[in-house]
Amino acid sequence: MARTTLKSAPVLAPIRVRRGYFECRFGQLHLHNAMPPGGGFEEGTPLLCLHDVPGSGRSFTPLLALAGRERSVYAPDLPGCGESDGPAGPAALADYARALGDFLDSMRLRSLDILGVRGGALLAAELALERGAQVGRLVMLSVPLPRAGERSPLPAPAADVGEGQRALAEALEKYPARERLARLTQKLLVLRAHDELAEPSARVREVLPASRVLELETGARELLASQPARLLEAVRDFLRG
Repeated sequence: MARTTLKSAPVLAPIRVRRGYFECRFGQLHLHNAMPPGGGFEEGTPLLCLHDVPGSGRSFTPLLALAGRERSVYAPDLPGCGESDGPAGPAALADYARALGDFLDSMRLRSLDILGVRGGALLAAELALERGAQVGRLVMLSVPLPRAGERSPLPAPAADVGEGQRALAEALEKYPARERLARLTQKLLVLRAHDELAEPSARVREVLPASRVLELETGARELLASQPARLLEAVRDFLRG
């Protein structure tokens, strides 16, 4: 009887999460990134991750270490957050999206996908509108979409939040989310996490009936911090197309 030899599974090289600075219209943009051992250029479409406010790109570190095996992944500190410079004065969310566009131009990325979390999901939508030909797929985790005529369901920033993050939070609060999201043309996956934004996330179907909604049993922050493999599994097939 022929014997079958079981081959050992290949040992995956650890993916290191790196940091760097890039220029944008507000000054310097601090970035966390990871890429496959081969450099990432022959791998999957690059993924841009946009964090919640307040917060920083550091919140994506566990996810980057996993997702970076398949594609280049970038998680900036949004302007005015973490170690990134913010605008000198009041700015609309579109201005923040254009500052991120400066980074995309410097990287010469022909195409990319975006994952946005909570407040970052709205910025992801605006960036997708600004860069319609460049952004292919969009994933939103816990979308703070208000009811028609109501204010944003995002909580007000705490008193100890820095001025840069407070300015971005104000831009998010003033953002006409329902009107802008209704204009999206990209394929959209909404991850409806088990948290206080579960109901607002479900409202995306009111403005974008063709969007896909995936129910999760864990909150957005817990997924990022302690269950990055589960989060990656939830989006992998969608991002692969």
